[in-house]
Amino acid sequence: MNPEQKLALIKRNTQEIVTEAELLDLLKKKKQPVVYLGTAITGRPHIGYYVWVLKMADFLKAGFKVKVLLADIHGALDNCPWDVLEKRYKYYSNVIPLMFQSLGADIKNIEIVKGSEFQLKNDYILDTLKLSTVTSIHDATKAASEVVKFGDSPKLSGIIYPLMQALDEEYLQADVQYGGIDQRKILMYAREYLPKVGYKSRVEVMTPLIPGLIGKKMSASDPKSKIDLLDDEKSVQDKVKGAYCEEGKVEDNGVLAFLKLVIMTIKQDKKEKFVIERPAKFGGNISFGNYEELEAAFINKKIHPLDLKNALAREINILLELFRKNKTKLDKISTEAYV
Repeated sequence: MNPEQKLALIKRNTQEIVTEAELLDLLKKKKQPVVYLGTAITGRPHIGYYVWVLKMADFLKAGFKVKVLLADIHGALDNCPWDVLEKRYKYYSNVIPLMFQSLGADIKNIEIVKGSEFQLKNDYILDTLKLSTVTSIHDATKAASEVVKFGDSPKLSGIIYPLMQALDEEYLQADVQYGGIDQRKILMYAREYLPKVGYKSRVEVMTPLIPGLIGKKMSASDPKSKIDLLDDEKSVQDKVKGAYCEEGKVEDNGVLAFLKLVIMTIKQDKKEKFVIERPAKFGGNISFGNYEELEAAFINKKIHPLDLKNALAREINILLELFRKNKTKLDKISTEAYV
């Protein structure tokens, strides 16, 4: 795979890359660049996480070393109770590798990093304080605004959050940071402010957010909006069946969004077709080789929303088989982490 092919792979399903020219230059100059993604260990991981797991799998195929930061300290800064941090870290550290395995990703170049293992060391704390002396409260608040749950009485912790996320790029020796588009303000803060404390700016890669099943952002705090990794088959079927999916409408359609960013991407990589099963009297089974064909058929009302939902539920249940094989262990850890 040449640098241009690697760039094309990384670009698919992304919303923005800052900057593409820098990324291409990196791919030309460095044999094994490092990309990192951080996830704060707050709510329960759900199927929306597959968007970033798939993108990290793309980075792996493009020859990157992948670091997944399980950000326990960030979780506390964003209102996760300190007394459950370790339990939630344990849950995340068990389910995230399973997500990669369920996709058949080669995990030998994936490193799972615990935030508190380096973020509490003297040099890191000193750099955080240095960064705080060149960052205005306005800029820190703006950077965190799309990510941190400030509420009616904002805590100081919320504006420390983006400073630490910026420094993580340096301390993880990352060439690229990747996140959802909701992270954009923090990523742009990192590009602007790291050089002010003597560190280089990095390439920032962002993917879209998936609408939830009820037509808004998929959220761990709203059970109706997302499918949990430990949901049983019937729960998956029921949640997908109840999802917002107006006939012919693409906007705010979480069913189509998940198909585009996850299922159809997996199918294309495996050179498989997405099959919608229908009785003969409704036209019989129909299959699609890419998302564009599927969306066009849906817009033209050649696919009934219920048939689409049934097919999606079947694919999600296939993805979650590995979690069900580990259900007893994961249930126990989950119960301790999320009381």
